[in-house]
Amino acid sequence: MTQQETDITYMRRCLQLAAQGLGRVRPNPMVGCVVVAEGKVVAEGFHQCYGENHAERNALLRLPAVAACNGATLYVNLEPCSHYGKTPPCADLIVERGVGRVVCCNDDPNPLVAGRGFEKLRAADIEVVRHVLEEEGRRLNRRFFTYMERRRPYVILKWAESGDGYMAPDYSPYWISTLRQTLLSHKWRTEEAAILVGSQTFIDDRPRLTARLWHGADPRPVVLDRRGRLDAVPAHWLHLREESPALVLQRLYEEKVQSVIVEGGRRILDAFIEAGLYDEVRILRNDACLLGGGIKAPKAPAGALYF
Repeated sequence: MTQQETDITYMRRCLQLAAQGLGRVRPNPMVGCVVVAEGKVVAEGFHQCYGENHAERNALLRLPAVAACNGATLYVNLEPCSHYGKTPPCADLIVERGVGRVVCCNDDPNPLVAGRGFEKLRAADIEVVRHVLEEEGRRLNRRFFTYMERRRPYVILKWAESGDGYMAPDYSPYWISTLRQTLLSHKWRTEEAAILVGSQTFIDDRPRLTARLWHGADPRPVVLDRRGRLDAVPAHWLHLREESPALVLQRLYEEKVQSVIVEGGRRILDAFIEAGLYDEVRILRNDACLLGGGIKAPKAPAGALYF
């Protein structure tokens, strides 16, 4: 293989490792690391939980001695950090361990890093190769990049609809999703920072918005109460009264919410669609369920995904 092909191969492994941190490391990005010496993988690691060691530290500390990585190539999908946060700077450890070459997927947009990690490496005469599988890396960490660059949460619009295109009958709450779809929905909840419903959904369903049917952390529940109809909201809920999707996302950004599932109802979903303030649309469609009338589901935008 050429050096470029080799770099791509090991970077793909980094991304595989990084993906295991989904839902566990936020608001940090998902990061994986592979250390290669003399053509062999000698250590791997990934960021496993927020507040714990970063990927590079998890990989390098698995090596028994500094000499084990002298001149080695370290692959990592995000620029190594250069500042003290919950853990010491990874760039410093890479230098200390005598790594000879660092291959990276994405630059870090976080102002605390933003090029400083690479500067430390180059100052120690470590070769730095950037932008290997850059688009794949951005896709993996799309929540992190959206939050950092657009200064708003990553937005997923989600609803369930019947085979004839209705969200609910007129007469009462109705369960449209199949069991498989419900399990999938709870899995998604563990992957995002918050979940938002409107005041009518809160009044009609008294939803818990937990991930009780899947293993993982619950998202932060949020209710949008634009008309001020709610007097009693549980203390752990975020109670919003902003008038527009843009103001809602501004408030969530200020609350350090990196991603949000917007579950509706119909008016809220339409408002986000009309404002163009969404990144994904996920629709749980049950073709076996036909309501024959009721509340029509929103018109699915281009690129919507059906499950």
